Amino acid sequence: MTFRAKSLINADDTAFIFIDHQPQMSFGVTNIDRQLLKNNTIALAKTAKLFGAPIILTSVETESFSGYIWPELLDVIQQDPIERSSMNSWDSEALVTAVKATGKKKLVIAALWTEACLLFPVLSALEEGYEVFIVTDASGGTSQESHDAAVRRMEQAGAHSMTAVTVLLELQRDWANRGTYNGVMEIVREHFGAYGMGVDYAYTHVHKAPQRGTFPHRVVKTEALEHA
Repeated sequence: MTFRAKSLINADDTAFIFIDHQPQMSFGVTNIDRQLLKNNTIALAKTAKLFGAPIILTSVETESFSGYIWPELLDVIQQDPIERSSMNSWDSEALVTAVKATGKKKLVIAALWTEACLLFPVLSALEEGYEVFIVTDASGGTSQESHDAAVRRMEQAGAHSMTAVTVLLELQRDWANRGTYNGVMEIVREHFGAYGMGVDYAYTHVHKAPQRGTFPHRVVKTEALEHA
């Protein structure tokens, strides 16, 4: 039996919010490699989808400044973003209504930028009585100092910091949960570097599973090697 600690997130008590993962916002991010940022955000979205948690997507000033949400993220979430003009998405009645409609009191939030579009709604949601978890490696700031200062301020107000891989493992928690096991392994192998490479190695060399690539590695021995 999986222990339901109050301090842990569960798919049935948590909603995910993705805020402003748009090109112009991405251009300003300097505290994390932007390709890594995108990778982590897509992994986070796939995690929410896999476990069936509610997802809310929001964008800011799309046509006048920020550009369209990353297509890779939209392909995973497949919903229209809530469009707004405010830096604080909690000022958007549509977003607050969507959050309340989920019926969830735990919120996992990632946003660009950390120092504004993440900080402001996190502080607002905390004041409204929500328990908030910020995904620090699926969010980015205009400088390392600005990102770190915002994270400290949110933590001091009661928010909890997480990374994308922690969210995935915290929702899975027990490898006996076979309904999501294969999906978790797929996300790990596609998005989580050395961890995923290790899974591929264990599957093929230890458990003798077939290679997952469409063009598998064949070991073709040369004549010199055969007679060595």
